[in-house]
Amino acid sequence: MSADFPPSWYASSLPEPAALPPLRGDVQADVAVLGAGYTGLTAALELAQRGYRVMLLEAQRIGWGASGRNGGQALVGYGCEVDELERQLGRDDARHLFDWSREAVQSMRQRIARHGIDCHWVEGHASVAIRARHERDLRAGCEHLQRHYDYPMQWWERDVLHAQLDSPRYRAAMFDPLSAHLHPLAYARGLADAARAAGVAIHEHSPVTRVQRGAQATLHTAQGSVRAAHLVVAGNALLQGLLPELECRVMPVGTYIGASVPLGAERARQLIRNDMAVADTAWALDYFRLSHDHRLLFGGRASYSALPPPGLRGVMQRRMHEVFPQLADVALEQVWGGYVDITRNRAPHWGRLDGNLYFAQGFSGHGVAAAGLAGEVIAAAIDSQSARLDVFQRLQHAPFPGGRLLRMPLLVAAMSWYKLRDALW
Repeated sequence: MSADFPPSWYASSLPEPAALPPLRGDVQADVAVLGAGYTGLTAALELAQRGYRVMLLEAQRIGWGASGRNGGQALVGYGCEVDELERQLGRDDARHLFDWSREAVQSMRQRIARHGIDCHWVEGHASVAIRARHERDLRAGCEHLQRHYDYPMQWWERDVLHAQLDSPRYRAAMFDPLSAHLHPLAYARGLADAARAAGVAIHEHSPVTRVQRGAQATLHTAQGSVRAAHLVVAGNALLQGLLPELECRVMPVGTYIGASVPLGAERARQLIRNDMAVADTAWALDYFRLSHDHRLLFGGRASYSALPPPGLRGVMQRRMHEVFPQLADVALEQVWGGYVDITRNRAPHWGRLDGNLYFAQGFSGHGVAAAGLAGEVIAAAIDSQSARLDVFQRLQHAPFPGGRLLRMPLLVAAMSWYKLRDALW
């Protein structure tokens, strides 16, 4: 593992590709893209296939951020519930957004097949309830999606759930047969390979130091610049002062995941018999799935203070053992983390500034499929098909209170209340 890529099981399970050269000199493109995660890579691929000259700049390596370190759950929907979409947009446009997220998972499946991306795609996801309150809310949400969104969601009572998931912790589940899980870093690298084959120029180790806005927008780096008629900003939680008017509407939140030692095929399959991904509905949630080499990938915990929780590995192992007591002898071999960007209402924040600067952020931990959708929506808007982006841009997003100094302590206090509520009732 090289020093310039964060350690994780995802990275160690793949051969490391040679680094792409950094940008040197001043160049012209039709579209300049900032960030080689799912949003930037998908937008670049879609635009190149439409005939645009695209140049993509990545500060680190392809998939270095959340796209290469996440839980690998490609889910229909967004970080917020459909209730928030309905409140802001009305039932009809909320239905449009939900249907587009459903199409996004199908687009991922098709893109993987079309470009031969080996990323271990497996369908099926369960949202599971721990407490009676969670179960009531989850069932109401399931029935709402069935009735008003024509979605083939399934409700599983305890006995049906336990036939698939060997954990005593959960009461019931909402099972989604269309959502899926995959190897997130392998998917990001596969997207990059497809984009380069389509003609996209990708430069790694090219952090943008300044965004120059205007009719011809320019991304400046220490060693060069890209000037373009259109700019796509896909830095999410890692913009680091480049566009304050966007950054104030998202908060970087640390999230963590670990990989167990190999369990063997038989023991792994006894845990999750249908190989689905799972997430609970607590505020400080746990989520988990099996890897293709029969490990348990177990995620959870969150840091709202920019510091990893103390004793992280031990805490995560204890949570894993609470979910699966039969793994009391099993340790997490690796633990890693990274930042996701959340909005105050957990709804996606996508749109455009100045007429030619397009952005997508605020995936709120729900970005594996939604980030690809954002890339598709932005590419279409650049190609004069802005109807979908116009709907997303109607979603309103308040900035986090407290400014740069106080907004994180205020969020820590708020999250402590939600965690206490989950623990008490």
